[in-house]
Amino acid sequence: MFEDTARITVKAGDGGNGAVSFRREKYIAAGGPDGGDGGRGGDVLFVADTNISNLASFKYRKRYFAPDGAPGAAKRCSGKDAEDLIIRVPKGTLVTDAETGRIVADISGDEPVLIAKGGKGGWGNSHFATPTRQVPRFAKPGMPGQQLDLQLELKLLADVGLVGYPNVGKSTLISVCSAAKPKIANYPFTTLTPVLGVVSIDEERSFVMADIPGLIEGAGEGVGLGHEFLRHVERCRLIVHIVDVSGSEARDPKQDFEVICRELSTFDPGLAERPQIVAANKCDVATEDQLADFRAFIAEKGLPYFEISAVTHQGVTPLINAVARELDRLPPIKIYEPEPEPLFEPDSSNPFTVRVEDGVYIVEADWLPQVVGSVNMDDYESLQYFQRVLRKSGIIDRLEEMGIREGDTVSIFDLEFEFVH
Repeated sequence: MFEDTARITVKAGDGGNGAVSFRREKYIAAGGPDGGDGGRGGDVLFVADTNISNLASFKYRKRYFAPDGAPGAAKRCSGKDAEDLIIRVPKGTLVTDAETGRIVADISGDEPVLIAKGGKGGWGNSHFATPTRQVPRFAKPGMPGQQLDLQLELKLLADVGLVGYPNVGKSTLISVCSAAKPKIANYPFTTLTPVLGVVSIDEERSFVMADIPGLIEGAGEGVGLGHEFLRHVERCRLIVHIVDVSGSEARDPKQDFEVICRELSTFDPGLAERPQIVAANKCDVATEDQLADFRAFIAEKGLPYFEISAVTHQGVTPLINAVARELDRLPPIKIYEPEPEPLFEPDSSNPFTVRVEDGVYIVEADWLPQVVGSVNMDDYESLQYFQRVLRKSGIIDRLEEMGIREGDTVSIFDLEFEFVH
């Protein structure tokens, strides 16, 4: 079964907790804290796999969790970092946030793409020893890993998309000019899934052609089978519009052309602006009057026009050469740029707790890991954002109410800093 959409949940691993431990050896008194740090949680990575053609493997398994990092141990032993979770998807899979629609990644390259970052391991109590705090009896918990609800959508990476009504000869054409062998028969909707074929021009040049299942009137609104696959035209640099010029299906070729153009525009207005070549197929069984009438109609549109017969191969080579020339001057296949995750802006309604342990003001809140994970302490604007969060959430006011003084230590997950008014 061909599946080109899926919704899944992914979660990166949590960081391991830091350890609370004290060195205890014979003849060594007050050995001091020696709790180790927790290990890093596993990341969730997506990798494009050319051996996978669709998203069917995600139909039944919906949740993917990376392993957690191991906790720290005594003798300053750090916990083991967790292995990353690698999820293989078809090349051309667009990953978006299922709730907001934000583009998370476009899995179109060969390198693994980080989707959800594992949490950092918590610090062991050995980090918190100071001249005034020699017996720290606390450690840090690991940071939680990111969790995302994702929408996966396969958009084929094809240079050329063949569009047209069912049974106009798209499958025959792609079988003639590539090694693809789609099912071909004389009835509508023979092609039920998109078919990719590589068309070779010479030893150094080739392009990918996609046979998009036949469209009918209303496809842009979801009528028929072909509407499910219109998304696969979106990346195509060039559209080759196949029309049955002979009218063998008792339809008007000119009306067919107008209907398909309208459906493409309805689905995505940008497709109406995509470069297009018109191929009048079945010209071997069309009358000269039919050819002349349709030829004049396309000439008024100002579009490149070729008369072909995919069955007899008549006119196919000039069409393919024209496609190759057009592709040489067009920009590369569209790659979607990921959109940054919006910054969290808390207010006084966001809950948090502050407690004091060994003179350290420890701030905790469910929403703080997201903030801490986005802060770069070496970047001035990032620090300004962090200070704004502390002020707007009421954390600064609470610390002052609790009697914090300048120079006292504040601890927020794996961040520890001196308080400054």
